[in-house]
Amino acid sequence: MTVKILPNEKGNPPGKLADAELHFTEGALEGLKLIGFAVWERKTGNGRNVTFPARQYSVNGERRSFALLRPVGDATSQDRIREVVLQAYAEHEAEAAVTS
Repeated sequence: MTVKILPNEKGNPPGKLADAELHFTEGALEGLKLIGFAVWERKTGNGRNVTFPARQYSVNGERRSFALLRPVGDATSQDRIREVVLQAYAEHEAEAAVTS
């Protein structure tokens, strides 16, 4: 699997740094990609956050979100993919700094 970073060059919405896609290179998902990840500046303090693909819906006029990528058992299993996306963004940032 590789992570493709698509920088948010428009700066809208504020705080969104990039979109990210997972490109599968082996196994049953080879040749497919999973979209819908985003890298954000944290609202409080330093650091970055990753949001996962989700579908929005309304219940009694209230907007809610249904996560499309969820853990089967261990709730911390999402941390692995979050770290992979953050690492790919850091590498993309470093490459952009070298070329500019």
